[in-house]
Amino acid sequence: MASEMEMFRLTGPSFLTAVDWNNSHHRRSIGASLVQGVYSLEHDRQQNRQGPQALAPPWWEFFNFRLVEILVDNHDVSHFGAIFEFINFPFYPHQSSISTGLRPPQYVIAFRGTLNKQDFKLNLHLVMNDLQNSSRLQIGLDAARRIVQHVGPANVWLAGHSLGSSLALVVGRDMVKHHGLRLETYLFNPPFASPPIERLTNDKIKLGLRLANSVLTAGLAAAVNYASAHKNKDEEGDDDPFVVLSTWIPYLFINPSDPICAEYVGYFKHREEMESIGAGKIGRLATKHSIGSILSSAAGKKDCEAVHLLPSAYLTVNATPFKGLKEAHGIEQWWRQDLQLDYKYYQHN
Repeated sequence: MASEMEMFRLTGPSFLTAVDWNNSHHRRSIGASLVQGVYSLEHDRQQNRQGPQALAPPWWEFFNFRLVEILVDNHDVSHFGAIFEFINFPFYPHQSSISTGLRPPQYVIAFRGTLNKQDFKLNLHLVMNDLQNSSRLQIGLDAARRIVQHVGPANVWLAGHSLGSSLALVVGRDMVKHHGLRLETYLFNPPFASPPIERLTNDKIKLGLRLANSVLTAGLAAAVNYASAHKNKDEEGDDDPFVVLSTWIPYLFINPSDPICAEYVGYFKHREEMESIGAGKIGRLATKHSIGSILSSAAGKKDCEAVHLLPSAYLTVNATPFKGLKEAHGIEQWWRQDLQLDYKYYQHN
């Protein structure tokens, strides 16, 4: 039996009858809706809902998109992602969007989060910093490269929620690092592989724990000569992956009541705090690494950068009160009209 959450007419952002692509709330709502469309695609598959019974199509058709490809997991044939094409691109009715240069994407590649057993296995890979070796990532990378080669990076969005946002994040990073291309990217509740210090209420304790973690991380990085591979221990060069990635600025959507992603708030804030107390060098070195990635590098593992670490981001924090984890982590929060949002732009220098 279908839940209300799957029915666009009951829970979707049907209030967006006239989309303004200049409006960040509209763009965020559409990105989240397309991700929900991927969730519904998998539910339709599991429950054999086809034709008029399928609940997924309204999640993209309402916004003038069509489904052009489903991304299928090689192991369990589940639908974990999809490619959507904007109909009649580049002809659209909003003159305000034309005048400022903002326009709808020609294609959106969207990834859903956890629903089944294979998803939980990938969550383990994420914790172990091994998502790069998953077949889903390779499928996502192949899709992005094909679409970008066809229409160019300016016409392609990436979007994902939870586990799916980690996939979108790694795909986006790969496009920057290996192709020099920066895709507009929407990351909803991306997992941060660290204890959720941000949920503590005492600011002094939070600062102390993060300071201790930064000192430990920076010390380990220096001890195993991890940072020296990118030039010098405290110096950044043009070939430093963190520097290369710094010009890619994804949209990051975080709920501080969600322990899965909440630490992103403290991660960016702590960088500023380390500078303010004169510990900028330690902070910068710690920001680029995690203890897990350092140990993996020391063990000889290649391509072991922690996938949750970002140099730059447009951070949106949802300060709206939520009842529990399920609501705070849900994709549906990001198209609500009654949100209390805080915004901060972080650029790694």
